[in-house]
Amino acid sequence: MKTRERRQGLVVVNTGDGKGKSSSALGMVFRAAGWGMKICVIQYIKGQWQTGEQKAAARFDNIEWHALGDGFTWDTKNPEQDIKTSREIWELSKQKILSQEFDVVLLDEINYCCGYNWISGQEIADFIRDHKAPWMHVILTGRNAAPEVIAIAHTVTEMVMVKHAYEQGIKAEQGIEF
Repeated sequence: MKTRERRQGLVVVNTGDGKGKSSSALGMVFRAAGWGMKICVIQYIKGQWQTGEQKAAARFDNIEWHALGDGFTWDTKNPEQDIKTSREIWELSKQKILSQEFDVVLLDEINYCCGYNWISGQEIADFIRDHKAPWMHVILTGRNAAPEVIAIAHTVTEMVMVKHAYEQGIKAEQGIEF
């Protein structure tokens, strides 16, 4: 395992309309945890319901998990609350990054906040560029990644929807979707 001083911290963005953005990021989280890295997962949209990933993460003492969102905000009846919640989660995210306690910080679904103009892409990009430790990895997921965030990223993957079970009337399946 490389020491922090010898590591090149990456900014990774998973975006696009296809499925698998968070799943890919969580694969990186569990890979890094397996190597003994300290991880912080911060979820912007997902609410307080339990997911398989969260249950698995609880088995690791080197993963800190925060599911802080208000749920599926694209169905929102209260955009002011969604903005307030997103801003509060962003403040926590900045604290966790600044603490330099973590080797990997996952900002799960933060890109949606940019797409809804709740947090500007420029603000996120400037903070990460100016304050992320050189050895820290930061992963940002969600549709509508801001151009400013894409510009500072080392790796950007766009998931493309080809086909989805939901379009065939199949509801989310436990163990696959959550």
